[in-house]
Amino acid sequence: MIMSQSMIIGIARDAIMTVIYIAGPIMAVALIVGLIVSILQATTQIQEQTLTFVPKILAVLIFILLMAPFIMSKLTDFTTEMFSNVSNILR
Repeated sequence: MIMSQSMIIGIARDAIMTVIYIAGPIMAVALIVGLIVSILQATTQIQEQTLTFVPKILAVLIFILLMAPFIMSKLTDFTTEMFSNVSNILR
């Protein structure tokens, strides 16, 4: 059986949703920390461009470490689903 268009769209949708579930919260943390640092820079009039990178990197690293079980479960579920669908695709 050849893969149908709806099957390909379903796989692509699942892949995109997995990426959004994993990367969305990480990007939100970086955005919030960047906004807080920018507000602090504006209020103190410190205009150092490199000052924003260290807090963002640390916040994202800590968030990834805290969310590692969730990230791994999402990736494992997606991979398991893809491998279980291989037999359906090859028929």
